Amino acid sequence: MITITVKYRSAAFADGEGYIYYKVALGKKVRSIATDIRIFHDEWNDKKSSIVPGLKSKRSEYLHRARMYIRRDIERIERIERYLDTVTAAHDIEDVLTEYNRYIREYSVFAYMERLMLLLRMNGKYRTAENYKAALNSFRRFRDGKDIMLDYIDSELIESYEAYLQRRGIVANTISFYMRIMRAVYNKAVEEGITDNRIPFRRVYTGIDKTIKRALPISIIKKLKNLDLSDLPSYEFARDMFMMSFYLRGMSFIDLAFLKKSDLRNGYLSYRRRKTGKCLVIKWTDEMQSIVDRYPNVNSHYLLNIIKSKSVNEICAYRNVAYNINHNLKRIAHLIGAEIPLTMYVARHSWASAAKSKGIPISVISEGMGHDSELTTQIYLSSLDASLVDRANSVILSSL
Repeated sequence: MITITVKYRSAAFADGEGYIYYKVALGKKVRSIATDIRIFHDEWNDKKSSIVPGLKSKRSEYLHRARMYIRRDIERIERIERYLDTVTAAHDIEDVLTEYNRYIREYSVFAYMERLMLLLRMNGKYRTAENYKAALNSFRRFRDGKDIMLDYIDSELIESYEAYLQRRGIVANTISFYMRIMRAVYNKAVEEGITDNRIPFRRVYTGIDKTIKRALPISIIKKLKNLDLSDLPSYEFARDMFMMSFYLRGMSFIDLAFLKKSDLRNGYLSYRRRKTGKCLVIKWTDEMQSIVDRYPNVNSHYLLNIIKSKSVNEICAYRNVAYNINHNLKRIAHLIGAEIPLTMYVARHSWASAAKSKGIPISVISEGMGHDSELTTQIYLSSLDASLVDRANSVILSSL
């Protein structure tokens, strides 16, 4: 049976910080495991082999977390030893240390999320990988770049993260977005047996608030369509990509960018949504063809002139073009008197809102893509007859 003793090594000079380490014994062999926990001599109780709580100290919060880290480290070592017991009875202290060091390398929050993102990209789920990256970058800023082990995560840490985001003025839906991703990562770690489930997200907000209106009325869409931007080619391209998204039933920009010429056959565009993997079929119209003809993409197998060459980093190219388009759309918004910030995502909401205003049944398009959950919208869309949706699209386009 493994024995773990918490030890303190004093600093070389009187007023310096010493550090915590663990003396681990199995059979007749004894080894030491160093930690990053640094404390002063008067913060250590040698008789109890524990950190003094320091309730009145400015370092009380740090000492409180340090005590928790020690408990988690001991639990981790014991869990590793139990795991090795199930694998082989002939293991020793060196096997425990090897597994412990592997755990430290692979099961920190940063390292684990980076690995999940790599797997998502390998499976073609680029949008989800980008969402994970955004959440990880946010959590990194909260931690000032200091990594933390997955089994250190608890409700105190997550509530502190939520409070940090609120202090920075991050809106509730964005906070929920980060929390839901971090919760998914944590739950996966629990499923893999990396950590026990301490339900750390139970007291933070993970819902979805109703957002401000993102849809343009059909009169403004018509104004945008007819706006003469021939002297401003970058504005004209941004407008045309917005209109193409609108024509294509509010297609997301990443799906727009990665449409292939081979997706267009026999008067229909067939593509698979990168976010959900669902296959959608859209009847091709003259409005769509006119935009393709205006921007021939000669050197690429992609349909639209967004990713222009196979030799470029496609994800970087897509992001750069998306940034430029959204930047130009915000400027175009002033020219047409739009009351909301104009982005490519507005095209998606605008098509849904236009469908509703034309009396298209909610069974054909959920309320302006405005169900409380986008999942509900996807459930409706996935079960619709494609020809019914095409007729709805024809009604909308004919009103322009």
